[in-house]
Amino acid sequence: MSRIGSMPIEIPGGVTVDVDDGNVVTVKGPNGELSQRVSRRMQIDVNDDTIEVKRPSNDRQDRSLHGLTRALIANMVEGVTKGFEKRLEIRGVGYRAEMQGNRLIMRLGFSHPVEIDPPEGVELAVEDNTTVIVRGADKQKVGQIAAEIRMTRPAEPYKGKGVRYVGEHIRRKAGKAAKVGADM
Repeated sequence: MSRIGSMPIEIPGGVTVDVDDGNVVTVKGPNGELSQRVSRRMQIDVNDDTIEVKRPSNDRQDRSLHGLTRALIANMVEGVTKGFEKRLEIRGVGYRAEMQGNRLIMRLGFSHPVEIDPPEGVELAVEDNTTVIVRGADKQKVGQIAAEIRMTRPAEPYKGKGVRYVGEHIRRKAGKAAKVGADM
């Protein structure tokens, strides 16, 4: 039995969960509404305060879909109640970020500023010119936008300059070794 798939999902107050005949799960809560199509093979039972995901057999595909389906629904419930957040930090001399309306403008050492427009349902914020915060109800969108922001200028291993997640450790390399001796 799947350890993750067999665990019931608690439904907090103020959250409604609907499952239609095409196995589209819709979760509504204080932070918005999320929908996800899940496999028809999985049976989703919505009780008063819990959701249970059941699988039809012990086939390899059913076992993998069992945990995936449960995790997707649990992330939707958490997203519409608490939301998700990713923090990125910018390091480097002259590297900074600012907001113009809802657009993120970053100066990362290029000849031009890097501009990022967030998709619907994702909110961007800048703290002290070097910290970018990505918030939203959809875990996948938040992670994707954070990854796209990081890829504009990934932290390089020699000086550590660039965009990284808060708490991310960048493995540093030694620079070019100086030539020893007077062979020249």
